[in-house]
Amino acid sequence: MYVSLRDVAARSGVSFQTASKVLNGVPGVVAPETRERILRAAAELGYVPNAMARGLVRRASVTIGVVADEISDLAISQFVLAAQRAAAVRGHAALVSTVNANNEAGLAVRKLLEYRVDGILAAAPTLENDAGLGAALRGTVPVVSIHRVHDGGVPTVGSDHTLTGLLAARHLLRLGHTRIGTIAGPAGRQVVKSRMRGFRAALDEAGHPLDERRVVEAGWSHDGGHTAVHQLLDSDPTVTAVFVHNDVMAVGALKALHERGRKVPLDCSLVSCDDLSFAAYLVPPLTTIRIPFQETGERAATLLLDRIGGQPIPARNLLPVELVVRESTGPPPDQ
Repeated sequence: MYVSLRDVAARSGVSFQTASKVLNGVPGVVAPETRERILRAAAELGYVPNAMARGLVRRASVTIGVVADEISDLAISQFVLAAQRAAAVRGHAALVSTVNANNEAGLAVRKLLEYRVDGILAAAPTLENDAGLGAALRGTVPVVSIHRVHDGGVPTVGSDHTLTGLLAARHLLRLGHTRIGTIAGPAGRQVVKSRMRGFRAALDEAGHPLDERRVVEAGWSHDGGHTAVHQLLDSDPTVTAVFVHNDVMAVGALKALHERGRKVPLDCSLVSCDDLSFAAYLVPPLTTIRIPFQETGERAATLLLDRIGGQPIPARNLLPVELVVRESTGPPPDQ
């Protein structure tokens, strides 16, 4: 049971209003000995301030809501944890509500609003085409999203994924590869479209347009990458390099290449996206495009809090990506 301000006031023999002002740090309200008595009573009773009530009194933002895909997704968890830390640094809390395709995202937003959050951070990229989520986010409180929102109208923070595809293709081309395949994520996702756009552009620029036999769509999972590599090599066994759209799929891709007797990178190079924590510890260590997940979460939370405070923020914010070269890429076997 929580100790209330009224309990502290009764113990110290002062009014509720006086105890409230002293415990909220208002100077010059009472004599020093009375202030000491109130603080001593609060300590003895184990009084913990009510952050929500204090925020309402001060008309200050104390809570942001986060609508997120399943936290088991490593990328999403990095976004959310970074956003929570950024909010905490400024004295605020974050209330997280997870969503997926099997529940109504709009309802999750409404539940957060019932808790009187002061703003909402959207981190549910699998629902970027969900009209209900888009409509709910364009509501009465400030919103910032780390992904595209259906019908727009919400400031976004993210990375240049066209550049991601360009960097991956150009790295493989510089090594001498021309028979390059790709394991793409789900075709409807904006990030996949952007990465494919950059990937194709780099190959076209080099005079080696992408052969459609070398494109396989897969789910964002180990199993998706594993199955897709087998499909790719069945379609075109001459492939000497593969661009996989995320590190999780790359784990399955490495297993499939091993099963096919393809040594990485001697027989087939592999480049991925994300640079998740395990990428450097795979065998071989994974060449990948680093996506700044933590920085994105921090920036999104900071911009949301700025917007809650009445400051204007840019409609679109792009953070840099970078190629991290490790041991999973090398020259093609015929060089």
